[in-house]
Amino acid sequence: MIYKPLPDLPPPLESVGLIGWIKENLFSSKLNSLLTIIATVFLWKAVPPLLSWAIFDASWALSSTENACSPEKHGACWTFIFEKFRVLMFGLYPEQYLWRPILTFVIFLTVCSLTIFRILRTKLLITLWFILPLPLFLLINGGMGLDIVEQSLWGGLMLSIELAAIGILMSIPLGIVLALGRRSDLIVVKTLCISAIESIRGVPLITILFMASVMLPIFLPEGMNFNNLLRVQIGIILFSSAYIAEVVRGGLQAIPPGQIEAASSLGLKRWKVTYLVVLPQALHHVIPSLIGRCVALFKDTSLVIIVGLLDFLGMIKASAQDPEWLGNDTEAYVFCALIYWIICFSMSQYGKSIERRNQW
Repeated sequence: MIYKPLPDLPPPLESVGLIGWIKENLFSSKLNSLLTIIATVFLWKAVPPLLSWAIFDASWALSSTENACSPEKHGACWTFIFEKFRVLMFGLYPEQYLWRPILTFVIFLTVCSLTIFRILRTKLLITLWFILPLPLFLLINGGMGLDIVEQSLWGGLMLSIELAAIGILMSIPLGIVLALGRRSDLIVVKTLCISAIESIRGVPLITILFMASVMLPIFLPEGMNFNNLLRVQIGIILFSSAYIAEVVRGGLQAIPPGQIEAASSLGLKRWKVTYLVVLPQALHHVIPSLIGRCVALFKDTSLVIIVGLLDFLGMIKASAQDPEWLGNDTEAYVFCALIYWIICFSMSQYGKSIERRNQW
């Protein structure tokens, strides 16, 4: 008699599909079941009033009218955001020249899309990113046949993105150089790098912004002066570079000495060992920390308001103090938080995609 095994039985219904997912993720233990119940009660109490305020009872008029945000309405007044949208995005930038920052933003988004979807080769993308700031700056600032727009008129989200993008592009390579210099065998180079890193990391960003905005012009030669925006940008780059240098140094320390010795035994020069063997692995190890520093840098741009630059948050505060729109600061800050969250979440998701592509 030949033994024939019976076919496999289907898994229990409570372990697959939606029921299985709920059981595994929400009710897998007594503690998780209690937390799920508490979270459900909280959402049941908090979400309906929030939706009522933000959507159902809100004012969605695209232009200001007498009854657009009347006191009888208990919902959000999004009309305020529509009315102040241009100021929130571009600050006091002249209206007749708005096509220039809009075109700059379109070009910036295009390059971001090319980077995210890896349409171009890596070396070409890196070259493009480092060449891009100059023509975009000339487009916004003026020159080469375009009328000059005073940088004191720049503001809003445009200014925040500009400070963050230039800061990230410049601080990452500078931070890598400082990290390599800190591990150098040359005492002079090592001492200078350590002094620069520890001096900058020892003070808050607010202090550096004050120094760049107020103290730096005092030490410049007579007749030489940089505008306030450039000084603040330099301060942000130096501050971010010091922290990125420590992040990269952590990645460099994670490389086993055997790999460096093996590469050197093949006859590679030291700079080739660093460029081809050490740096790629070190940067791979610290991708989450680098993305975290980039997110922090974007959020830190809100501190420039203390030196007279009206970035996105600064314009939100200024717009909420308009006598015609007093009492709408809640909507302003909710809109500000939403924009910050979208940008920071997008950066973190891009970092995760880089990690997935570089899994070994």
